[in-house]
Amino acid sequence: MQNLIENIDFLNENELMREEVKTTADHNSGNKRKLYIESYGCQMNFSDSEIVASILHKEGFDTTSDIAEADLIFLNTCSIREKAEQTVRNRLNHINGLKKKKPEMMVGVLGCMAERLKTKLLEEEKIVDLVAGPDAYRDLPNLISQVDDGSKAVNTFLSREETYADISPVRLNSNGVTAFISIMRGCDNMCSFCVVPFTRGRERSRNPQSIVAEAQDLFDRGYREVTLLGQNVDSYKWSEEENNKARLEKKEVNEIVHFADLLERVAQIHPDLRVRFSTSHPKDITDNVLHTMAKYENICKNIHLPVQSGSSRVLELMSRGYSREWYLDRVKSIRNILGEECGITSDMIAGFCTETEAEHQETLSLMEKVQYDFSFMFFYSERPGTLAAKKYSDDIEVDVKKRRLDEIIKKQTELSNNRNQLDLNKIHRVLIEGYSKRSSDFLQGRNSANKVVIFPRGNKKKGEYVNVYVESCSSATLFGKIVA
Repeated sequence: MQNLIENIDFLNENELMREEVKTTADHNSGNKRKLYIESYGCQMNFSDSEIVASILHKEGFDTTSDIAEADLIFLNTCSIREKAEQTVRNRLNHINGLKKKKPEMMVGVLGCMAERLKTKLLEEEKIVDLVAGPDAYRDLPNLISQVDDGSKAVNTFLSREETYADISPVRLNSNGVTAFISIMRGCDNMCSFCVVPFTRGRERSRNPQSIVAEAQDLFDRGYREVTLLGQNVDSYKWSEEENNKARLEKKEVNEIVHFADLLERVAQIHPDLRVRFSTSHPKDITDNVLHTMAKYENICKNIHLPVQSGSSRVLELMSRGYSREWYLDRVKSIRNILGEECGITSDMIAGFCTETEAEHQETLSLMEKVQYDFSFMFFYSERPGTLAAKKYSDDIEVDVKKRRLDEIIKKQTELSNNRNQLDLNKIHRVLIEGYSKRSSDFLQGRNSANKVVIFPRGNKKKGEYVNVYVESCSSATLFGKIVA
């Protein structure tokens, strides 16, 4: 078990860790009321918090990084695992102490946990005044007014149309270089272990013109990288008729925009605007997307392709829609079209219902075949209301789950180190994102494969591209020096 703890340290070095918590930065325009937001979980939650901040800024709220200053505290929550929800409950206990000193302070819970528990959350957590699901953020001014009038407030209505396409996000904790753009919401994949379809609703795509306009605006304001976000970006599909319910005349062409088309449109904004995307689903990623990535140098060569398990039988129980063989064929296409240097990352679940030792070994062998650069790794946590909770017994002992997870983490640490070794003695184009976390004498950025690169500062600054000759590495980071 000590190995597990040591390898968790390796995970925490990586900025993409899903357990990351982000808080608001200070934005003071003279408004009297202060908003403080903590965002938990995935990148989509961080993006949603920027939408919330934009909506409430127009209602007279500035944002603060000091929770003690806040008049309104929001926790934007995740329900993907039981631990994620427990983290929020523990945080509410701490906030309760603050509220005793400042009784007028308003506390709200947003996001997936709010959607899953609804009014039950108000009963279980007396400190909570307001509950709003991911599709109810336009209603926040009304909900806040209800609380101001002395009532509790709830809106967990799930929409089939809401995309917040017309709202310009307030960039929270922004480095001024990288930004998220939400291109779609919800998910139609009913994976048996996952609560997302129940907490974020059905899939709907955002108007491509609004996405391109947002990316163009970010580039004009000095940003040099955008990440297109969706629960499953590969199923992005937009047409005037389907998405706007418009009645087109027969003479008109009903153009359908797929993800490869959208990716190309954003890449064409400017060669200096890097484009990333997350997350891809193995059953939906097409060769058209891969060829579009190959066509444009500014589309980063990195794909997050969650496999969850290396066993076809377990994948079927998970309702993933593909087999081990299908997944490996997709990886083969990625390597053939984008080359061996394309970064591939994944999600892994250890100890899913009825998983045998042999099937656990299949996961390890698949990891070896793919050679992942990085993975998010967890042991199975049963979520209420999911198909797995209804149909299958969570029959793997916790100690077994933890031991299997430990073996998966060890394997990934080995693979990450091997993949980083391949980057030694090569020149990488790096977009500088700011100072290294450990010293202002060093800068850090990422290469196309999404690997963190650290190098002496020299006279360079964030937002610039530099060529870095990589001289050494750890299992999580590349180290080098700037070259001409």
